[in-house]
Amino acid sequence: MKLFLFSAACAVTVANGYYFHPLIAPIGDEFGADGALLGLVPAFNQLALALGILLLLPLGDRVNNRKLVTLFIAGQFLAMLAMSLSQNFALFIAASSMLGLATIAPYLLPAYVTKRVRPDRIGHVTGIMTAGITVGLLGSRAGGGVLGHYFGWRSAYWVGTALTFLLLVILPLIMEKDEKLRDDDEAVQSYGALIASLWPIVKTMPDVLLAGLLQALSFGFFIALWLGIGLYLTSSSMGYGVDIVGYLALLAVTNVFIAPWSGRLADRIGPEKVRVLFAMVQWLGAALLFVASDNIWLLILPIMLSNFGGASMDVANRTIMFGRDPEIRTRLMTIYIVIMFIGGGLSSWLGTAAYAWSGWNAIATVSIIFATLILILAIWGQRIRKA
Repeated sequence: MKLFLFSAACAVTVANGYYFHPLIAPIGDEFGADGALLGLVPAFNQLALALGILLLLPLGDRVNNRKLVTLFIAGQFLAMLAMSLSQNFALFIAASSMLGLATIAPYLLPAYVTKRVRPDRIGHVTGIMTAGITVGLLGSRAGGGVLGHYFGWRSAYWVGTALTFLLLVILPLIMEKDEKLRDDDEAVQSYGALIASLWPIVKTMPDVLLAGLLQALSFGFFIALWLGIGLYLTSSSMGYGVDIVGYLALLAVTNVFIAPWSGRLADRIGPEKVRVLFAMVQWLGAALLFVASDNIWLLILPIMLSNFGGASMDVANRTIMFGRDPEIRTRLMTIYIVIMFIGGGLSSWLGTAAYAWSGWNAIATVSIIFATLILILAIWGQRIRKA
């Protein structure tokens, strides 16, 4: 039961950063922002998230995780409240950036949970935790789109604020008050030494660096695609409301049931092989974007394939991380997530800028370029494993 509560917590805390995506058009209309300027909101959010993870997530290997999670979720709550109340674009960007900086819990909780399971269950448990993250990524688009259409864009942020407050009450009750983070005879590491220890890990574990790069491209593909969908479907040429973006995301949420299966597959045949398999699925989804643009029903297939491949890619990458020593798993996740969100931040700007330049075809082109690079690197990753 606790495992699913932790997975739900990941969903809520991740979702807070992505209500913007289906609501990009009405938010831009209210604040008088468009194009690349509007893309600064998700870009700054993702880059602030990368910075927060770099500076704060490593503390999970040394500081009581219950205290850290409570503090970070309190920060999210205040940021969401500010976004709900903001009356000008500058304040909205600032609050969104603060939200990114505080979004540490969904990346700390998986490391916390995997330290408490047998090694042969890591892939399966990682799949369930990643399923929560997938629900947050896609559920925010589904819920945000529908709420925004019927009750205005601020309603999505008010719902997110309420759910975050609920977590602030529940999580301290189910997390361990006292946890053993190091051996009794191990010297206490200073904060500076803790951060500095990230670099030797990067140098000595190339598979960790490759996993981060793959996820940066995969997540960047995901972000650019969904920003493009939000802009394209609500454009004058298509004429749909933001609720349609939400319904598409709701269909894509069904991919969440694949994540635990992907984790079990990674346990059985190895995460490197799983990455290649799902990189092919992502590539197929990206290729179909070119032929599905004029028909919303045809668009469902490439969206499903792209999200399915991306979620499973994440499970495989995380399984590699969590297969390492428990004492460094949080720092491994720091490296992985920082690289991932740098990719997400740059792709947030790239997606809106590409759409402003050449519409849907530009989004499809960015997607196929990313998917091709992912497939090439996933195949190369098998060679690293053998070495």
